[in-house]
Amino acid sequence: MERLFHNMGGMPAESGTQAIDRAAELLVGVVESPGPVSVGELSQRSGLPKSTTSRLVGALERRGLVQRSGDRRVTPGPVLLRFAHRDTGESLVDLARPALRHLADLSGETINLGVATPLGVEHLAQEDTRHFVGGTNWVGRRVPFDTTANGKVLRAFAGGAAPEDASIRGQGYAIAVDELEHGLSAVSAPVLGPDGTAVAALSISGPTIRLTQKRIAELVPELVRQAGLLSRRLGSHDTRGAA
Repeated sequence: MERLFHNMGGMPAESGTQAIDRAAELLVGVVESPGPVSVGELSQRSGLPKSTTSRLVGALERRGLVQRSGDRRVTPGPVLLRFAHRDTGESLVDLARPALRHLADLSGETINLGVATPLGVEHLAQEDTRHFVGGTNWVGRRVPFDTTANGKVLRAFAGGAAPEDASIRGQGYAIAVDELEHGLSAVSAPVLGPDGTAVAALSISGPTIRLTQKRIAELVPELVRQAGLLSRRLGSHDTRGAA
């Protein structure tokens, strides 16, 4: 791990161990913060120069330990979110399993849990379709934000979301039809953390010939409800669809 910090834009090699200590301190600060935190705030709390803080946060971000939202504020990254848990000791994937299975049984299509990374959406868990057509394994794969339903949702429900994401925030879900690949459709809803920003996204995907507009409309209420229930388990106070 020490190699990550030896060549960080002018930091002397002998400061590698010190850099690890400083990066670890910043990481703890991000994890323990009640909400997204700015680089400036981290700099103030740690007593480090803002330029040094920014370089260390960049190193943590490249490794997926932290991530920055649309307004550049810092939150725990996908590596930590894989193991995020509350008092139950369950990981995010463990907590999501009932929702994944329920939605798979209901829809017959592929269900995924995805999180945002600097390079796109990474899929952490999947329940497979019952059909032969559309049986792609997405776990471990990254996809773009702008052409996928889960990417659109994660972007729209990030802190400082762009104005064009307002409609997605208003309706509580996003749809992508023939965007990532012709013949593939998906619908996704956000899994929210205590601060109201998305920590993950639940999605239903399948061939466009099966996942028609009518079928998507039928599935949306339960998808949003399951995402809301999972959000509650993560400490969110948003009541969207979870009743």
